[in-house]
Amino acid sequence: MPDLVVRDLTKTFPSRSDPVEVLRGVSLSLSAGENLAVLGPSGSGKSTLLYIIGTLDEPTAGTVELFGENPFALSEPELARFRNERIGFVFQDHHLLPQCTVLENVLLPTIARGASSPAHDVRARKLLDRVGLGHRLDHRPAEISGGERQRAAIARALVLSPRLLLTDEPTGNLDRASADAVGALLLDLQRQENLMLLVVTHSQPLAGRMSRRLELSEGKLIPAL
Repeated sequence: MPDLVVRDLTKTFPSRSDPVEVLRGVSLSLSAGENLAVLGPSGSGKSTLLYIIGTLDEPTAGTVELFGENPFALSEPELARFRNERIGFVFQDHHLLPQCTVLENVLLPTIARGASSPAHDVRARKLLDRVGLGHRLDHRPAEISGGERQRAAIARALVLSPRLLLTDEPTGNLDRASADAVGALLLDLQRQENLMLLVVTHSQPLAGRMSRRLELSEGKLIPAL
């Protein structure tokens, strides 16, 4: 049984005239160690799909099963804990806090559990070494490059050892060299951590690195060309 199973997902948004159906019966599955790219232009519903899988938004219809559970059946506190422990997010904008150091930013998800432990600190430092930022621990986001900020965001997404990593246009704001480096890093870490990796992107080079590729077209998932 796959760890992620999405069945007949639909998402409709209200409008002044007719409701807008962004997702129309989307289904997919993913298991540990697998990666998948979902392609599509801006406005195709890629981010909406990602947010529903990541439990940041609810579907209008259909089901999402993660690790044998229906996350939308959980209470708000239970869902927040489930998301914090099981899912890592990397967005196009890194969302690092400017007043915090790189190390402090990576440790932010651990604060949801009350306080960072020595084990969390060790994990954060090791991840920053693995993403090539071991020499930048005390720097603030404004003092490092765009590619380095995105690598710090990847380390932050992995600090609590999630089993599912969701990335939304992770190379969208980067130059070609930095985008290639971040794409390679995501796959290296995914293999090392045996994660499920789901990437939504309009970047053909990034999608080409993934073992599976689908495209959102008119609200439906189809094989990518």
